[in-house]
Amino acid sequence: MKAKAKPKGRPAIRKAKEKKAAAKGARAKKSAIAKPAKATKAKATPKEASAPARAPHVKTKKGEKIPAGKTASQLIDQRIADAGGWRGETLSHLRALILAADSAITEEWKWGVPVWSRNGILCTGEVYTQVVKLTFMIGAKLKDPQHLFNSSLEGATRRAIDIREGEAIDANAFQALIKAATAGNATPAKKR
Repeated sequence: MKAKAKPKGRPAIRKAKEKKAAAKGARAKKSAIAKPAKATKAKATPKEASAPARAPHVKTKKGEKIPAGKTASQLIDQRIADAGGWRGETLSHLRALILAADSAITEEWKWGVPVWSRNGILCTGEVYTQVVKLTFMIGAKLKDPQHLFNSSLEGATRRAIDIREGEAIDANAFQALIKAATAGNATPAKKR
């Protein structure tokens, strides 16, 4: 018969650590239950009281501040203007194709990028140095006979189209993809 292997480490130290951890957990539970939350009243400092009122801002990606009074369409117009050159022209062209594909598609501004939706997000439009990227949220479920998807192909849900300078996109195939995404959003998700 073999003797049982003893656990590593000195038993007395291990037991002391276990006791200490158990006591600490019990104290944390007790203090969380025993002490009700105190209501504190914020006091304005003299500096805050004299500060001029500012327009409200919505914070987006990496500190980018956008006035809250602007619409999504105005923000997308601004993004196109800021991108300029071939990137601005490409995003503007894709936007026109998206909106022409279905009159019920709405424009939104989320995560600091343009978003087009109908019964859920269809795609986002991002401008990078080398590409203009359209990411389709349910792209993996969509049929793409013209092979427009050329990025994020390994994902289980999303697919993307990267358009580089000088490249053109087949307008009819792209609008068919938008219509398929719209139909895919209208279909209820299967319950597991």
